[in-house]
Amino acid sequence: MRRARLLLILATVCAVAHVVGVLTAAPLWRGAEVLSLALLLAYAVAAGLPPPRWAVPVALAPLIVDAVRTMPAEPGAADTGWVVYGSGDNVFDSTAGFDVTLAGSWAALAAVAALLVAFRGRGRRRHLIAAAVAAAPVVGYAAVRAADIGLAVAAGTRIVETHTVTTLTRVEGRGYHDQADVVPALVLAVLPPLALALAALGLAVLLAGRGRRLAATGAALLAVLALPLLDAGIEALRLPGSADGTALFAWYAITPTRTLPQPVPALTAVVELAAYLLLVAGLTGADRAAPAVPAPAEAG
Repeated sequence: MRRARLLLILATVCAVAHVVGVLTAAPLWRGAEVLSLALLLAYAVAAGLPPPRWAVPVALAPLIVDAVRTMPAEPGAADTGWVVYGSGDNVFDSTAGFDVTLAGSWAALAAVAALLVAFRGRGRRRHLIAAAVAAAPVVGYAAVRAADIGLAVAAGTRIVETHTVTTLTRVEGRGYHDQADVVPALVLAVLPPLALALAALGLAVLLAGRGRRLAATGAALLAVLALPLLDAGIEALRLPGSADGTALFAWYAITPTRTLPQPVPALTAVVELAAYLLLVAGLTGADRAAPAVPAPAEAG
């Protein structure tokens, strides 16, 4: 058990190192996140995998793959390539938001899906009510953002109709787009974050019903990741600048500074890695749900 605790401590230290690197945009060590998740897997094995024994390794596998895929570049290894200037900057890409949110959520979605299959069952009513209450702000935020964007796009459309000759030849902000293009693109962009939030809360319900409160807390934290993902997907659509008025979790929501250039991505990394640590610790040695067994009575 001492070895398991040491592995968990080392995984936490690596997670902190990764967060500091994200915050300062200068990784302390490129492989900190990968090592943190690998140590977390080693901890789960050392502490004792819960039945079914495949659940935790299968859930961690896509997370490790994604951490390797998104590993920061070597210092000084700046990307080089051709930059093309022209009217293509204003072309509306209807799948850009979906691509961003799917890339940011596929690993967590796969992990949650694996655990949902492993711990499937029926949740208690009070846990279901709590999950519904927790889901309301996420769904509500997506609805508010969508309404704000709809109003901004509609205002842009009215300007185009009123001043056709002028606006067809000028570019103001990010340009104007047709609602018929924006609505499907917006729906695609918010689907992966909302799926992650609802799936994570469903997992929290199942784990809470099994008495694994620590793991349920970690699963619930994963739902919070949907909020910055929503804003990242909407940002990728390059909508009118007036549509940013209700963005609370975008990368610029907390003003970056020269010393701390990435505060929001760092907070996102904190929530994500804390969720994984709590989830795995709660499923293994730190929060084992064992039924109480009365002690045998001594013979008189």
